[in-house]
Amino acid sequence: MSGSPIEGIYAATVVPMQEDYAIDEAALCQHVASVASVTGIRGLLINGHAGENFLTSAREKERVIELCRASVADDCLLVAGINAENSLDAAAQAEDAARAGADALLIFPPNSWALGPHPDTVLRHHRFVIEACELPIMLYQAPVGAGGMAYQADLLSQLVQLPRVVGIKEGSWEVAAYEANRRLVKRIAPQVAVMASGDEHLLTSFILGSDGSQVSLAVIIPDVIVALEAAVKKGDIATATRLHNIIYPLAKAIYGTPPGSFATARLKACLHLLGRIPRAVTRPPIGPLPTVEIEQLDSLLKQLELSA
Repeated sequence: MSGSPIEGIYAATVVPMQEDYAIDEAALCQHVASVASVTGIRGLLINGHAGENFLTSAREKERVIELCRASVADDCLLVAGINAENSLDAAAQAEDAARAGADALLIFPPNSWALGPHPDTVLRHHRFVIEACELPIMLYQAPVGAGGMAYQADLLSQLVQLPRVVGIKEGSWEVAAYEANRRLVKRIAPQVAVMASGDEHLLTSFILGSDGSQVSLAVIIPDVIVALEAAVKKGDIATATRLHNIIYPLAKAIYGTPPGSFATARLKACLHLLGRIPRAVTRPPIGPLPTVEIEQLDSLLKQLELSA
């Protein structure tokens, strides 16, 4: 473990919406309170990809943080995602998040970086956010298939040495890349928490070493994610493998099925099927999920014997 104040298991929460695509505030409060109450959940990642952060306004992001802060215990850490193409907007989001009650920030790479940003551009963007507030900072390591959004080793080495960086949501989604990045970070900045975030690879990542995790599957099966980490720490690989066999098919159905942009729609569909949110509405242009896919998810949830 890193000794970082941020380490632990976090659930990446969704934002329930009404039929008119407005945020369902009551459902959001119930959703985050329920997930945060599970023993072993250290905190929540809010306004992340699962929270449709690229489709919500700055005021909505701030409101989500306010509602979450009011709905969970004081010792539940709230990591708020910062996602903006414009560094000035990102800095403003950071100020909003600090004011609204976030405990730390996770800086997402702008989508335009998929085309390949200059390293100085990436560093400058992060510095704008860092200088806008005094909160601890997390980095996001994007999937290897996300083009220039995935930081190369030289750039990652510089990012982890920026002021107040305490952790990385390691989402390479590829085990070899995860291990290489973890080894790199632990050599350069051992105090920085490297948190596995490839849902179907959690077992492997936990065995290789991880300072917790930030995953959206933890809103569906939080107890399973917590138990997986505990089993690996104990060296109980038989139990860990059994838990992995629950996680893997669900992760493949949600994240491993094209198109990847439907992942949040699938998360919401599962939560709705389980009776945990009132509807599975996602903000346009995402969704709606095809009926046949909803039926497949329903069948899988029943096969895995998951319930409300």
